[in-house]
Amino acid sequence: MDISTFKPAFVYTIYIASTPEKIWQALTSAEFSRQYFSGFAVELEEKVGGTFRVLMPDGSLHISGDVIVCDPPRKLVITWDVNWPGLIEALGSTLVTYDIEPSGETVKLTLTQSHDRELSDDILSGGRAGWPAILSSLKSLLETGNVPAIQMEPPLKLLAALKEMGIKVPGM
Repeated sequence: MDISTFKPAFVYTIYIASTPEKIWQALTSAEFSRQYFSGFAVELEEKVGGTFRVLMPDGSLHISGDVIVCDPPRKLVITWDVNWPGLIEALGSTLVTYDIEPSGETVKLTLTQSHDRELSDDILSGGRAGWPAILSSLKSLLETGNVPAIQMEPPLKLLAALKEMGIKVPGM
């Protein structure tokens, strides 16, 4: 995949009192991700060209992708394709980059979500709301051992925009 055509849609940075190795493990292991990602399990084949998957709490496939860059514990770049019929054809693949850098007594974790085409703010609203909640939960888990209950509303603008494009959202 030629990632040179992808442009960042947004960048989210958070500082976590942890180590790069623990953050890497949290981002790439089903055991950790189930705790901070609302029961979703991340599975990763840790090599360039490997598979990336996110399983729903019931074990069904929700997101699939490929590992583009794998440099533990510093950088992970993956395609992040939600498995809804017609979605990838309409919106293209999403590229998610995690940059993990020591920063004093903390680790700077930067997530960049990129796309190979312009997408509306309504389409991007789901990630813009979801990523801060997911990464804040990850931060709390690593720093305190607990995950706060974050009240999230469904991404109504995103869902309406997808419906307008003729994309059927499972369960709706």
